[in-house]
Amino acid sequence: MSTDLRKRKKESTDNGESQETLGEEKNKEKRSTRCWCKWFVKLLLGGLFMVLLFGVKVYRDHALVKQQEAALRTLGAEGFFLFSSLDSDKDMHISPEEFKPIAEKLTGISPASDYEEEELLDPSGETFSVVSRFQPLLLETMTKSKDGFLGITHSALSGLRNWTTVALPDSVFYARQFKVFLPPKNKMELGSPWWVIPSELSIFTGYLSNNRFYPPPIKGKEVIIHKLLSMFHPRPFIKTRFAPQGTVACVRATSDFYYDVVFRIHAEFQLNEPPNFPFWFSPGQFTGQIVISKDGSHVRHFKLFVPNNRSLNVDMEWLYGASESSNMEVDIGYLPLMELESSGPSIPSVLYDEGGNVIESHSSAGEAIEFVFEDITWQSEITFKEAAEKLEIAMYPFKKVPYFPFTEAFDRALAEKKLTVLESLPILALLNESFVSSWSLVKELEELQNDQKNGLYATFASLHLEKYNFPVEMMICLPNGTVVHHINANYFLDITSLKPEDVGDSMFSFSDGLEDLSTSTYVKFLKEGIEKARPYLSQ
Repeated sequence: MSTDLRKRKKESTDNGESQETLGEEKNKEKRSTRCWCKWFVKLLLGGLFMVLLFGVKVYRDHALVKQQEAALRTLGAEGFFLFSSLDSDKDMHISPEEFKPIAEKLTGISPASDYEEEELLDPSGETFSVVSRFQPLLLETMTKSKDGFLGITHSALSGLRNWTTVALPDSVFYARQFKVFLPPKNKMELGSPWWVIPSELSIFTGYLSNNRFYPPPIKGKEVIIHKLLSMFHPRPFIKTRFAPQGTVACVRATSDFYYDVVFRIHAEFQLNEPPNFPFWFSPGQFTGQIVISKDGSHVRHFKLFVPNNRSLNVDMEWLYGASESSNMEVDIGYLPLMELESSGPSIPSVLYDEGGNVIESHSSAGEAIEFVFEDITWQSEITFKEAAEKLEIAMYPFKKVPYFPFTEAFDRALAEKKLTVLESLPILALLNESFVSSWSLVKELEELQNDQKNGLYATFASLHLEKYNFPVEMMICLPNGTVVHHINANYFLDITSLKPEDVGDSMFSFSDGLEDLSTSTYVKFLKEGIEKARPYLSQ
């Protein structure tokens, strides 16, 4: 009987444990179901949220299109064009900041700016005068001017024709405003470049709108660059529409108390105003040099200029219609003189005697007190040319490959049994291995072609001009001048502006591991040139 009792107890215990296990399994199933339901609900809510966001975007885009269509009907094409040029954030509303250029134009009054307040609060700071010099562009050097500007309206070039003098013949600056040119602590080494105003675009990728009349708001280090360029023309854009843009600098020389800094600016000007369409005036570069004390309180010398050592040094582009996609006319020309230079070292605005008392800056006879400055002994330095080359490489990394004058390039190609290439991208290893690089202006090739004293080089120039198409042609040729392969820059840009998924396998491939389409396209161009030249080089 006791045995039966034990059996019943065990069966009861086993049954209880089974019930417990079953309960736990059911609870686990319930928890798993609840977790799955929560996950599904979250996923569903996330999906609905994404759909909602997409719907809001579609709605806003549709509403924006409707607003643009209504504005176009109300203002007409040219009125809407002007409205769009002011609407910098493209929200179809003109803010007070966006309307500011029109207000200044209509009232003739420019509100006081507060960006120089810190400098103006220091009345004892040193100041110096900067003088501007300018000779207008020689219209006869423009390609279109040879035909009397056939087909070009007078209004399109009105801004260019009317720009005959500087906006300000001279201006006074505080020395401390130029502290922006002092090197960062990690850029003290001679020739080590740094960005004063960084470029926001990369070469061959992206550009800023052509449909603009008035510069965007400026801030920080942009202020002094804008003020300097405004001495030439009232509408400077301190960042060009295309890369490379901005301002780069490096130390050329150093002494106990001074830096000699060389800098390079890529900026442009808008010469037209409404109702005319935009006209962009883009010098090849602004080169500058400043000798400044290491604490930024004193400027010994300053100069800024557009180099005029080439036969052409300015690019010009202007629109022919009231939209961003309107026809754009392009031309190049020669600007003889465009420079700013300090009239002397900076001097204190207020003078003190040994007792700390303010003294007159002029003698009793009315003559200004003369300041005597010590000669600067540079402890270490590189040449101006070397510094300028460092800045050029910073702007154009592909120039790490040495570029030679047209005639010298063929001499080197013949001696080294390499091909010559006019233009290049940063494919440094391939270029160094197989090519001698050069570039030349069409006008220079035309002059060389007509120079009877250089018969062989005249032939080389003629062979290149036969293959040239406006505006830029990239060519690969043999040491004897024969062009074996070439591609126009416009076609190159059209190809490199495509999205990778839109590029057919038969055209360009990314099998070489290069993700950047411009790099891949240029590598293909170079390799094709090598293959086309191989039969000639093997002879």
